[in-house]
Amino acid sequence: MKAILRIFRPSRKLAFVIGGVALLAGASGGAALYVGKDTILGPPAEEVNGTSCTDVNLVTIKKQDHVWIRKYIKTEPTDGMTRVRTALRVAQAIYADSKPDLVQVVVLDQNGPTLRSDIRGRAIGADVVYIPHPEKMIEGIDDKSYTARYYDGQASQNGLFFGERVDLPDDEIKTLNASFKEYSDCIDPTAVASTEGGEGGKKGGKAEKAKGGEGEGEAKAEGGEGEAAPAEGGEEAAPAKSGH
Repeated sequence: MKAILRIFRPSRKLAFVIGGVALLAGASGGAALYVGKDTILGPPAEEVNGTSCTDVNLVTIKKQDHVWIRKYIKTEPTDGMTRVRTALRVAQAIYADSKPDLVQVVVLDQNGPTLRSDIRGRAIGADVVYIPHPEKMIEGIDDKSYTARYYDGQASQNGLFFGERVDLPDDEIKTLNASFKEYSDCIDPTAVASTEGGEGGKKGGKAEKAKGGEGEGEAKAEGGEGEAAPAEGGEEAAPAKSGH
């Protein structure tokens, strides 16, 4: 019996290794609880890249061989810094896609105005202007690559923001841009609706085609030729007028 216990008894070196691993695991768990998961795994994506957004309006302006793009977007209720991060991210996404000379992104509340004439003052929760090459712009334009501002308060029920207006310094804007993990644009509700309608149209078209095919077969069986009868008067049907 003693011989068997002697065989399965771990050596001192193995005992030290096992004890060290257990101590390290316990220390790591304690450090995670003390420091926090954000420090170890990094902050959440929303804190880095901003939040999701929806397109409201897009304006393209051409001035003296320069192209300016101004985009209006909406976000869910969030804080001012998140609105600025979202606007900076969208500005970078627009530039990567179109390479304009100037990009402006205006952030509105979900209950904010949609008419451009009403988008002014406290209806603007955040505003970002990005000029990739300021030296190439016309006179009268600021030589900074970025300007960013926001209201630090929440929006009211009618979409107007309260709180103090904050203009971010250049170094803080550069830090925010360097922290982005991806540059993603907003969701275009028109494109989503057209995609959903297109899928429904395809399904309906297939059904109508199948139904019409059966009717055509029946007509061919009865008439023997299956050709469509011409319209009365011998004239073709006039195209539908545009409703615009």
